[in-house]
Amino acid sequence: MKTESTPLEGVMLITPTVHGDARGFFLETWHAERYAQAGITHTFVQDNHSRSAQGALRGLHLQTEMPQGKLVRVTSGAVYDVVVDCRAESPSCGQWYGVTLTAEGQEQLWVPPGCAHGFYVLSESADFLYKCTNYYHPESELSLAWDDATVGVKWPIADGAEPLLSGKDRVGTRWQDLPLYRGLI
Repeated sequence: MKTESTPLEGVMLITPTVHGDARGFFLETWHAERYAQAGITHTFVQDNHSRSAQGALRGLHLQTEMPQGKLVRVTSGAVYDVVVDCRAESPSCGQWYGVTLTAEGQEQLWVPPGCAHGFYVLSESADFLYKCTNYYHPESELSLAWDDATVGVKWPIADGAEPLLSGKDRVGTRWQDLPLYRGLI
């Protein structure tokens, strides 16, 4: 597998080795020893799978208690995936990183605990899988406003288009009101 660091502390783009022939392909999407050598030593406790329509924007999600690290990938379609560093001690706190993930490219993105995460669907639909280091804790879930001017994420949304948003994502928390994580770096 190939790993690439990003401008955000600890956020990593991973391209697994794909073995393919006329029959199809095979790849490892998780191997504890190899990923530990790359710096991902967390234990995963929950796997999630979502399907979203074109134009759907999910996020930017985080939990104030029980922060989740996520290893994410797309198994059908394409998304623009975004991470915002919400860790107070991180040199990249308040910064964001975005990358296109596709089923064809088989890329994975490691989102460390303490970062907000979201994605925008570029294809007709997209299946999105992610491994989580902590359980979903709805009582402490927050949505950082996807359009927060302070963070300034540049989503690939056509001028005049409105993303498909959930109710909670429509009224997300602004950066200045967001509780930052302490002690996660």
